[in-house]
Amino acid sequence: QLQLVESGGALVETGGSLRLSCAASGFTLDNYVIGWFRQAPGKEREGVSCIGSRGTNLIYADAVKGRFTFSRDNAKNTVYLQMNSLKPEDTAVYYCTAATKFSLIRRCTSDLFDTWGQGTQVTVSS
Repeated sequence: QLQLVESGGALVETGGSLRLSCAASGFTLDNYVIGWFRQAPGKEREGVSCIGSRGTNLIYADAVKGRFTFSRDNAKNTVYLQMNSLKPEDTAVYYCTAATKFSLIRRCTSDLFDTWGQGTQVTVSS
């Protein structure tokens, strides 16, 4: 059974940092397209960062470029999202997701992804 489990969400002040983790079981993350998405109350789910298999074609949303960093630990079958200089508008539920039908990616949109974690809440206070 394919499973993704996120952790690391918390309440943090503006300007603070958090690192989200996403551990996979049942498949090898490095073989597929992996993404981080977020959804704020009343808003559509949006792509934060996506990466192709073997670390190819890393994509960041404009809103997080220079502040967020996608990384992976293949030995642990885990990916991370390091979030720095957090802003209140970063408040959302953050989801880790995998596109098990693809190894390459050109756009970071939710329609490509078929396996989702349960999400972890990130709240940035002003």
